[in-house]
Amino acid sequence: TGDLIVYTSADSVFQIAAHEDVVPLETLYEYCRIARKILVGKHGVGRVIARPFVGQPGAYKRTGNRRDFSLPPTGNTILDDLTAAGVPTYGVGKIEDIFAHRGLTGSNHASGNPACVQATLDYLSDVQRGFLFVNLVDFDMQYGHRNDPVGYGHALEQFDEALPTIMRALKQDDLLLISADHGCDPGYLKHTDHTREYIPMIALGKQVKPVNLGTRAGFCDIAATVTELLGVPYQTPGRSFAAELV
Repeated sequence: TGDLIVYTSADSVFQIAAHEDVVPLETLYEYCRIARKILVGKHGVGRVIARPFVGQPGAYKRTGNRRDFSLPPTGNTILDDLTAAGVPTYGVGKIEDIFAHRGLTGSNHASGNPACVQATLDYLSDVQRGFLFVNLVDFDMQYGHRNDPVGYGHALEQFDEALPTIMRALKQDDLLLISADHGCDPGYLKHTDHTREYIPMIALGKQVKPVNLGTRAGFCDIAATVTELLGVPYQTPGRSFAAELV
């Protein structure tokens, strides 16, 4: 029909989907910018998301041209304070969109896990010091929400195969933190939304000692750890685990 498909989920999101052959990408992005200006204040929504797709009825698929139009963070993030302190910060994947393009020295809006892993390796070879924030969205978007445990398993295997290469690229004092932003169990078939299990958090590096960090209070502990290791003061309720790692 040419009409837009507008929908939401349990997240604070307003999503607009359109076929790329019917609504040009720049037109879809402009619709999202208009919605972004409306969805503030009383009707504030965290993100307006452009969801372009292609294909024929019965075989539609999303493309890599998704864009997120986010509300600016309500306070300083670690990206803001690191940048202000002169520490270079880099985003891979949709990180720049999530943080409303704030606090980043550079960004690679790569689409899909393999492209994001390659962008990560590129940054590791070029950047001598700084903070690199990577989002591997396929686990969530392609497999978690699709209730596809087989696809999810293949994506895990793919990342597992890439991990030794990433580890070899780490310098002597680099720290790699692997985590998630929420649960999205592909085997939970009662719904297709995020699930509520605890997320993993693994710390790796040439100077990292093996230790059980226990159950943490939240992401704020990661923020406290990162900023402590980079020597930048940051106001957070989190408790750093830097001293337990190295």
